[in-house]
Amino acid sequence: MELSDAAFDDLVADALDAIPAPLAALMDNVVVLVEEEPPADDPDLLGLYVGTPLTERDSGYTFHPPDQVFVYRGPLLRMCEDLEELAEEVEITVVHEVAHHFGIDDEQLHDWGWG
Repeated sequence: MELSDAAFDDLVADALDAIPAPLAALMDNVVVLVEEEPPADDPDLLGLYVGTPLTERDSGYTFHPPDQVFVYRGPLLRMCEDLEELAEEVEITVVHEVAHHFGIDDEQLHDWGWG
């Protein structure tokens, strides 16, 4: 599947907008970035959270660079056959990685039906 960078970025923005406002308001010191490809050692990776989850921060957590949520465009485009499927996979990826920012692990996400 092919899609312009701008249109893909719009899907990521839509996925972020779908996060309930009260939850989104709790996100702290995190940036969401779209990268073309994941690290070479994990070429099928769709997204990645890098940082310190909110549940692990304490009063000493100051002056840190933002946590990073990466969404990898290439693998998502390769795995999806149409725009509807891509939008769904982007949303799942964004929710999954943002959940890690909140300290929610993969097991809990799977129990809730997210992956």
